[in-house]
Amino acid sequence: MQYLLHILILIGIYVILSSSLNLVAGYAGLISVAHASFFAVGAYAAALLSVHFGSPLIVNLLCAALLAALCSLLIGFPSLRIRDDYFVIATFGFQVLTFSVLNNWVKLTRGPLGIPGIPRASLFGWEVSSQFEFLVVVTVLSLATIWCCKVISESPYGRVLKAIREDEMFATAAGKNVAAFKISAFAFAGGLASIGGVLYAHYISFVDPSSFTVMESIFILSIVIIGGAGSLLGPVVGAVLLVSLPEALRLIGLQSAIAANVRQILYGGLLLAFMLWRPRGLLGRFSFEKDVH
Repeated sequence: MQYLLHILILIGIYVILSSSLNLVAGYAGLISVAHASFFAVGAYAAALLSVHFGSPLIVNLLCAALLAALCSLLIGFPSLRIRDDYFVIATFGFQVLTFSVLNNWVKLTRGPLGIPGIPRASLFGWEVSSQFEFLVVVTVLSLATIWCCKVISESPYGRVLKAIREDEMFATAAGKNVAAFKISAFAFAGGLASIGGVLYAHYISFVDPSSFTVMESIFILSIVIIGGAGSLLGPVVGAVLLVSLPEALRLIGLQSAIAANVRQILYGGLLLAFMLWRPRGLLGRFSFEKDVH
């Protein structure tokens, strides 16, 4: 039972991460490989605040969201004025920079040693002490994230993002400030992604740079692409599929070292197959086939 709760908690965290990435990848059509950076900002913000100041969950969420949004603005202003492959390269650079900062700023992050002993989450005097209680918190926040994405996608703001995705030049000709829309969407997505980082830090009770590499960003992007970019439920389906997939490898008795390599091969194979033969993903309304042809 505890193992099932663990899997459900991880699925909820990745639903938050992939739904937030879907705002820029699925609705604005911008492929980013820097989402693990905002995941890391949330996790480290929660770790430092709770360990040094004993701050409650709501404070950690707010501070992490603001900090992640600020970081996304720092990358957004110079990067979102470029397009396509150049934007992917820019986000890759930011991801590498974030990992280097986490790994080398030892006085703040403890570098490769990480930050242990992160206390349990507390909310209005209630300490989230069991896995089931934590699953309730994760479920509420993941549903709130999906609801936010739904509101955005159905609003006039969301329709402009879709117009930018379909034809950026047309959106510009229609009088829309394309750069402002892309930067704001990127900031909002970064803020939402930090929520997943806060939950991850409180759940695992330990953070270190190895959890926030470029491979993690690619994994989150894979969830969006395989589940279906531009669809509200696509990231949910993708998270359930890709988080649950490694557990099937455990059931057939593969050793941990072998299973880890097989898992990477499966992720890469699935991503390649979907990009080639079903670029819209399972439930997607937008495909990246223009980017791959």
